[in-house]
Amino acid sequence: MTAHPRGETPVPPADPETADTAAGTPDDDTAAAPPDAQAAQHDTGTVETMDTDARTDAETTTDPQDEADGTDPQDQEGEAAEAASTAEEGEAGEAGETAAVAEPADGEANAESAEAAPDAPAVPQLSEAQAELAAQREFRAKIEQRKAEKAAIAAGSKLSGTAADLMAAVRAVESGAKPSAAFTAAPTPAPAPPRAGSAPVAAPVQASPAAVPAQAAQTASAPPAPTAGAVVAPETVADVRSVLTAGGAPDSLAPEVAGALGDRAAQALREDPWLLLSVPGTLPEQADGFARALLGAECGPADGRRAAALVGWLLERAALKGHTAVTTDQICKALAGLGVPDPAEAVAHAVAEGVALALQDGPEAEDTAEEAPEGAEDPAAEAVEPAPALLGLDRYAMAEESLAEGLARLVNSPVQDAGEWELLPGSAGDLVRAVAGHGLVAHTGGEASRAEPAALLAAAHRLGLRAYAATHSADGRDRVAAVLRARAADPAGAAGAAGAAGAAKDAAEDSEGATAGTEGSEGTDGTWAVTLSGLLSGAEGPGRDADGALDLDLLVVFDAPQLDVETGAVLVEALPDGARLVLAGDPGVLPSAGAGQVFVDVLGARACPQVASRTPDPGPIGELVSGIGIGELNQVEAPEKEVVIVPVRDAGEAVHRTVQLVADSVPRAIGVPPEHTQVITPGHGGSAGTRALNAALKQRLNPGPGRFGGFDPGDRIAYVPVPGRTVPGTVRGADADGLRLDCSGVPVVVPKERVEASVRHAWALTAHQAAGMRWPAVVVVLPGDAAQALSRAWVYTAFGRGERHLSVVHGVDQALPRAVAEVVAQPRTTRLAELLRPAPAEAPA
Repeated sequence: MTAHPRGETPVPPADPETADTAAGTPDDDTAAAPPDAQAAQHDTGTVETMDTDARTDAETTTDPQDEADGTDPQDQEGEAAEAASTAEEGEAGEAGETAAVAEPADGEANAESAEAAPDAPAVPQLSEAQAELAAQREFRAKIEQRKAEKAAIAAGSKLSGTAADLMAAVRAVESGAKPSAAFTAAPTPAPAPPRAGSAPVAAPVQASPAAVPAQAAQTASAPPAPTAGAVVAPETVADVRSVLTAGGAPDSLAPEVAGALGDRAAQALREDPWLLLSVPGTLPEQADGFARALLGAECGPADGRRAAALVGWLLERAALKGHTAVTTDQICKALAGLGVPDPAEAVAHAVAEGVALALQDGPEAEDTAEEAPEGAEDPAAEAVEPAPALLGLDRYAMAEESLAEGLARLVNSPVQDAGEWELLPGSAGDLVRAVAGHGLVAHTGGEASRAEPAALLAAAHRLGLRAYAATHSADGRDRVAAVLRARAADPAGAAGAAGAAGAAKDAAEDSEGATAGTEGSEGTDGTWAVTLSGLLSGAEGPGRDADGALDLDLLVVFDAPQLDVETGAVLVEALPDGARLVLAGDPGVLPSAGAGQVFVDVLGARACPQVASRTPDPGPIGELVSGIGIGELNQVEAPEKEVVIVPVRDAGEAVHRTVQLVADSVPRAIGVPPEHTQVITPGHGGSAGTRALNAALKQRLNPGPGRFGGFDPGDRIAYVPVPGRTVPGTVRGADADGLRLDCSGVPVVVPKERVEASVRHAWALTAHQAAGMRWPAVVVVLPGDAAQALSRAWVYTAFGRGERHLSVVHGVDQALPRAVAEVVAQPRTTRLAELLRPAPAEAPA
């Protein structure tokens, strides 16, 4: 068997036991009860016996599901209209699990309670999210001042009109030229974390790691809790509750509405009832009913307040699907579907009210006409069409603008001369040579290609550079650390594909040392790997320099497709001048849960050198996934049962077979216990979605009454500290403080009012939740009623999560090969690629 690099050559043949390569489909969101009886009566057959019975797929449903795992709709052109007319959750909302819920749990976002060491000093403890925001406030002005002192760097087209005015206002505040009160009332800032030189910002006083060992260990890996907003007075919540009751809305929304609208929430809601749309999960028809109850005859479909709120709601819905901008035509079409009589006027009103920004990228027709010499006729001029008008939310517009300028700064700033770089063979050598002379480099490849950035990091450290690797999850950090340690032990072996795969497998099987953070020796390769959230908050990594920038020379960001535009902007602004940034990842996987597509846009803009790895992922799973990446679902030889197909007739049988695989067959035939086996399915809802599968798996693997808000000690869970981030863990218990979890060895306490909204069972996850993580064994469930959610990127991501074994429970015959060959992910509408392209040079007069 010969493995092939991803995207270069087709992959060899198939498992001889798999009669057909059909796969399954996602489930629809008709949340049927789990087939408990079938789950309880499990077979005793092994994996070898389960895949021999060829079965045809039963009748399938074609209704689109509410919670399908595909990030983008099949029809991008009608996406805004679809968002307006359905209650469908976007994939980013699924990945965050709670980004849009009909009735959010009471209480505002609470900072995570962390257990301090018994001998640690009693000091205020900030969550990573709070520390990150506070640190950003502190160093943003210094970074902007430093950038302003340099020559302006062209980064493509800029904001214009209202967008430019808003950006100028923000820059004036950041640079200190004007107080924020000159533009708007400033919210109460979060307490700034103490800083002392390069010490992590989460540390209250400068202290050695040994002084606060337990506290440092916990902070290093603890997932951030939702950032708490300003404290809302109880009387404000009570006033909002009375307004909600008068309008017929659930009074349980009062805390969230008060938190979103501030101290004047009740008055604002009475004056503009459509502000209720700012609460996640609220639909236009619900806001309309609420407005009619409060305003009576004064309320109408042409109301300007309604129009502005609907435009903002549509843009927020688009952001959940990954778009940072939407064409004006799409918004107008959606508004017409919502009964707005004059959509164009509604859009203009929303822009005037500051709800949306009018964005224009590319050449404008009138500018082209003005630049043409008098009397000159250019036949090609008629063929040039102006770029479509775009609308966007200010937060994403400014994030993309800031990110583009930051990346341009890295590209154009001279990098430090580190001396003679080590000569390495293959694509690892290509990467080293590119990084030696450039501030920004993109590296593409699969799991085994992680050995190449690891070799780069080792070479950089030998030159005395401060080099770090950042990942999006603790699991990713541990896998990178394992590759770094393997390379330190055996530089020649770890550089190859087999060495990288073996290191990753060891990390998956043994998570001991998963919480390695900044307390270790800086000379140990494993400490070079940190989580991205830990790096930005100061809980992990080198901390900040005197200017507030990250105290490093080289940063490699793994799993770069998971980088959203807002996180990317914060990261790039935190890098010092002259630093090197490497964005490394597999462009074939599902994109980020948040808005934007940073990695894809950087690749598309060709703004920096790009190094494609020639290191293939080994083994049958690597071969299978490599073929999927180029649109081919090939058979692979799997003598050790690395890939197994389990045909099923319906969703009930799919649940039954899944429980059998996880509890019996995989442990017996493959040797992977249930706690190291992950189930992945396209959606949360439906008769074989995550809810149904988790209920059946809990009944078999950890039965209990669910006395802690539906959870029992030992339950496998997914904790969502902020929308878009999924942190796996285990329930340890509960007390008056909340639900106690163990997340990668770090104790986490989730306040009881946050449990329902931020914790779910996680024996089964969606592919978007699983992106960036891997397990020794994976069972991908494709029931017959979810075909519409399948795409090449979804299959590529789901199948690639397994290290040693992949079982596919399928029920739709040809839906899988059709999705792999034909269904490519719809592109997201973003502006970053255009902003990164150099502005055209002006012709001499």
